[in-house]
Amino acid sequence: MSVRKLKPITSGQRFRVVNGFDAITTDKPEKSLLAPKKRSGGRNSQGKMTMRQIGGGHKKRYRIIDFKRNKPGIPAEVKSIEYDPNRTAFIALLHYQDGEKRYIVAQNGLQVGQNIVSGETGIAPNIGNAMPISEIPLGTIISCVELRPGQGAVMARSAGAFAQLIARSDKFATLKLPSGEIRLILITCMATIGAVSNSDHQLLVSGKAGRSRWLGRRPRVRPVVMNPVDHPMGGGEGKSAGGHPRNRNGIPAKGYRTRSKIKASNKYIVERRKK
Repeated sequence: MSVRKLKPITSGQRFRVVNGFDAITTDKPEKSLLAPKKRSGGRNSQGKMTMRQIGGGHKKRYRIIDFKRNKPGIPAEVKSIEYDPNRTAFIALLHYQDGEKRYIVAQNGLQVGQNIVSGETGIAPNIGNAMPISEIPLGTIISCVELRPGQGAVMARSAGAFAQLIARSDKFATLKLPSGEIRLILITCMATIGAVSNSDHQLLVSGKAGRSRWLGRRPRVRPVVMNPVDHPMGGGEGKSAGGHPRNRNGIPAKGYRTRSKIKASNKYIVERRKK
């Protein structure tokens, strides 16, 4: 994977850094795995705007992704690595030996023609294979991790993300998550070997405001330039600092902890994420 810096032949390309898309092998998605995607524009069922800075953007179709990897023991061949407009990572199209086709989140280093498999026993810890944490060697880099058995992958799914298996005890395994948090996970949860693809995503530069509009992001007004009726940090003469940073409801930002002290999952967190 690589990135390209464009020549500044227009103002919008002066600082533009684009993905090289070296890993992408086709631009035609599998039609049977597409679904319509409705956009709300930040409005609720009554038509009232409940989320700001959302609206517009290019039309998209959702790619149905297999996060559960629940076809144990059936090998699948990687037919293509594709771009997905709904996520930062690339996706891989699998053709199973029983004829079924599925999309999965592609791992870094996954190649077209490679055979991958998921299951509980007898699975080699190769890139793209999915297995319970109880079967994964300690120190392995993993991604697409379940939080509860059978739930489907919910952690370490974005571009370049990975978790590391640190230790394993009777029922729980200790994982270091992408945020830096160290957490206990049941060893019966599934995970995929390898880091998520498209690790260069963080190096991209849009180059112009219009590209944010294509992605469905509307302009954002800084709270400090608002009026006092609109935000706690608004008002004042000239360029006022606005006091401590906070949201519209007055809850402090940048360091203020909002996690409940009696949350049930607190006992599974060995070490909080770094600030």
